[in-house]
Amino acid sequence: DADALKAISVSTELVEEELKPHLDVLLNLLLEKKKGTAEKIVSSGVLLILAQVLRKKSPLTSQVTLLVAEMAREAAVRERCIEAGLVTALVPLLNSPDQDQLLHTGRAIGRICFENAVQQTQLVENGVIPRLVAIMQQYPENDPLVNICLLALCNLADVDAAREALVEVGVAEVLTYQLKRAPDAERRHLILEVLGSLGESDALKLQFVEAGVPEALSEMIRTLQGGSDTHDLCSIKVGSNLIVTLLLGDESMQKCFGEGTGMVYQDVLSWLQSSNTELQLSGALAIANFARNDSNCVKMLELGVVPHILDLLEQHVAEGDVSVQHAGLSALRNLAIPASNKVRMLEDGVTERIRTLLRSDMPPVQFKLLGTLRMMVDGQEEAASVLGKDEVLLARVMEWCEAKDHAGVRGEANRLLAALIRHSGNPEVIHTVIKADGVQHLISMATSEHVIMQNEALVALAIASAIDIEAVQEPFRDSDLLPTLQKMLDDPLVAVEVKFSALGLICSLANSSMLREQITFLNLWDTLSKLSAHTSTKLAKQADTVMAVLSETA
Repeated sequence: DADALKAISVSTELVEEELKPHLDVLLNLLLEKKKGTAEKIVSSGVLLILAQVLRKKSPLTSQVTLLVAEMAREAAVRERCIEAGLVTALVPLLNSPDQDQLLHTGRAIGRICFENAVQQTQLVENGVIPRLVAIMQQYPENDPLVNICLLALCNLADVDAAREALVEVGVAEVLTYQLKRAPDAERRHLILEVLGSLGESDALKLQFVEAGVPEALSEMIRTLQGGSDTHDLCSIKVGSNLIVTLLLGDESMQKCFGEGTGMVYQDVLSWLQSSNTELQLSGALAIANFARNDSNCVKMLELGVVPHILDLLEQHVAEGDVSVQHAGLSALRNLAIPASNKVRMLEDGVTERIRTLLRSDMPPVQFKLLGTLRMMVDGQEEAASVLGKDEVLLARVMEWCEAKDHAGVRGEANRLLAALIRHSGNPEVIHTVIKADGVQHLISMATSEHVIMQNEALVALAIASAIDIEAVQEPFRDSDLLPTLQKMLDDPLVAVEVKFSALGLICSLANSSMLREQITFLNLWDTLSKLSAHTSTKLAKQADTVMAVLSETA
């Protein structure tokens, strides 16, 4: 091999007959996988000559390309190949009409530039993206060649410029075609990986949907379902996740929905009923994505999606999958946003069936469940009355109002409690809340650090006192409601709108002689007269109104 290297390194004419036998010697050594061969070749200084051969259109091109591809299997020599200009010499060869030449060139470039971000960016700038797609369009049945192009796309997909270039060249059709004819799991995974990387781009999302990628993925999942092969299960997981990602774009989601008759939507429904947990999860997430506008929500309810979600949730109550429950509740919550759906969901007994989830001891599920129930009662007097009189439900909500380690659950439980009073305006609900010791929680919520929660609590307390002051006066007195309100009104850091709600509440409280005594005792008059000089005229006016009410009732 030393003779061969020497012969090549002194060759200036690059005469084919002279070089060919020496190149053969080197290639055979590399193919024997003898350790250190590649390093020896590199350090002999023949790389520049190899680059020269590649730049000339010579009969040796194919052999030299193969030699470089074999050498570049060794990570240690890649940097030297770059320095010798081999990459820039190889790139133009991607335009060769010879499929074997394309294969060797693709392998050589791929190996030299493996995990080299600078080189990969350079390749994209040198225009390899349109070439890779064109090669797959020209030779779609040449599996080794298609594989090389897919690997290259996989490695380049994270380069921003590559995604921009791919938008221009119809990559979606090529990938869809290859996915449909993928001969094995390995090829499938490669295509799925490329689709996954590229699907993060909004422009490509839409192209994928228009080229039928979601349908192709759906079809793939359908053919693989029911088996137990780990590769197939992995494809199902990745494929269904990909569909969920493609549904994040508004236009692409609407296209897949197709007014509820789209094949993808139909398949997603069947996933909810599958025994495969990954598919159930993707199905629930996909439904939550479809439920991003009112007309889809109304349509899905008409088409009967809710029982499927409820079946799924019930299946996972005992020892089930937290992610599936979380996703199922997200879907229900989104479906409950349109007012007409809230009414129908109540009639269809959704609230009764969701109650089985109250047993859950998983904070993410508790959090979502509370949010879903709150969405169901929003503006719905009947739903709020039904839930608000439910002692079992309220007992569980009280436990969650005290959730020590989970601020999210605590916040949602308090907000649901306030919502039940605000939306029902029902005396029985107020009595049930008092009996469950809920008043104390609402008063604590009024001092929360979130303005929206403070207001919800104050409004709920005001409604309760306007409806039945007799029932609430004692719990209010025992829970120190008035001192709490006074502290809020005196605190310069409390938001104006919160103080405004607090003043409204004091007006309602003045109807109780027991609480009026406390108002006098606390000298609340001083606090109010200070507020009547407040810079906010709205607040000052409200303070004057409260003082007038107190004078009348005195």
